[in-house]
Amino acid sequence: MFRSLSGRFLILTVIFVILAEVLILVPSVARVREDYLLSRLERAQIASLALLADDMISSDLEQELLKNAGVYNVVLRRDEARQLVLSSEVPGPVTATYDLRDPTAIQLIRDSLYQLFQPENRVIRVIGNPVREAGLEIEVTMSTNPLRNTMLESAGSIFLLSAIFSVVTAFLLFFSVRSVILKPIKGVIGHMHVYAQDPEDARRIIEPSASLRDLREAEIALHDLQTQLTGALRQKERLAQLGSAVAKISHDLRNILTSAQLFSDRLEGSDDPTVKRLAPKVVSSVSRAVNLCEATLAFGKAEEPAPRLAQVSLIDIVGDVIDSERLAVGEDDISFAEDIPATMRLRADPEQLYRVIFNLVRNARQAIESSGEGGEIAVGAEESNTHWLIRISDTGPGLPPKAQENLFTPFQGGARKGGTGLGLVISAELVRGHGGQIELERTGPEGTVFLVLLPKEITHLGLAAR
Repeated sequence: MFRSLSGRFLILTVIFVILAEVLILVPSVARVREDYLLSRLERAQIASLALLADDMISSDLEQELLKNAGVYNVVLRRDEARQLVLSSEVPGPVTATYDLRDPTAIQLIRDSLYQLFQPENRVIRVIGNPVREAGLEIEVTMSTNPLRNTMLESAGSIFLLSAIFSVVTAFLLFFSVRSVILKPIKGVIGHMHVYAQDPEDARRIIEPSASLRDLREAEIALHDLQTQLTGALRQKERLAQLGSAVAKISHDLRNILTSAQLFSDRLEGSDDPTVKRLAPKVVSSVSRAVNLCEATLAFGKAEEPAPRLAQVSLIDIVGDVIDSERLAVGEDDISFAEDIPATMRLRADPEQLYRVIFNLVRNARQAIESSGEGGEIAVGAEESNTHWLIRISDTGPGLPPKAQENLFTPFQGGARKGGTGLGLVISAELVRGHGGQIELERTGPEGTVFLVLLPKEITHLGLAAR
């Protein structure tokens, strides 16, 4: 119970109500003490009237008057003269003097608390103003035991009433809040549990019905969130089904196109001038279709595995990439340059890093080839205190605006006609696995520059040992 919101609210309510009652109790006890002392002063003044009426009273009568007044001595000051009106034997020395002629609230509370925590009997002097202006000042000496007993009885009564009031108030507040606030909140939680069982069922979406403004706003926000989530889940399911269908179609289409590619290769040996002229275009079209199918199938596979990190020589990886691309250039006027420190070693998965650089260099080569003019591709590297930086630049025509907007979006970020844009997507995924990122540093008619940043500090969990 105490771990629930309602249980904790009940506890806090009881605590704060009791605290409020304690704050009321202390001034109340101080008031009881003040009234008690004032009453003793008034009784002492009344007792002194007997002596004022008759200068000679018996000792027994004097003792009876003092006993009824609850004091030991009575001193009146009239006409600037202090007079011991009534007196008896005092059991001990006077330990404290209290002036009730103009006390502050803080003084009364302080003195009452001091009295409560002093269990031994003491003799005190109390000074006050006579009632009905029957003199200038009245002073009495008295014992503290009767005063303390009266204060304890009053405190006990007030505390008992406060406790009863606190418990009743706490339970009334508890049940009120439970019905007004907690019950509607539990209703919202129940809707969430029902929705979680089948989030694609639109009938389970909560309908805002709370009368409280704040709770209704929460229900509206939850309704909007559930609506968006249900729509997203439905779209995801449709895309999953579509992806499965595309994968199957791509697989079968790739087999068909592979056979067509074998047949089209034979067309190049034909003596027919028309066939010779059209055969390269047919072969090129079939090859692009095969590549599209293979890229689609590769992208549809599971996510890339976590990189197996090791210290690798960057110049060796870049050299392998450039050697491979030089073979693919053929007769095109494309040159390659590299500016890699011979001693640079970085922490990466060598196979995945090769794929990243290969994809970027290949994209640069294809961009230059599409322009119909020659160009240069350069791979450079440097390091800072926190990162290794690999820069791949080319002198191609630059990326079109649409390709820049969808740079890392599958099937939309291709810069050349017939491209899928998957190379950059796969490369970005591989670099993210290393904790780094790929950035488009600049692009334009003078060329394009991509920047690969790999962090020196590895903070990702689950990566292979360094």
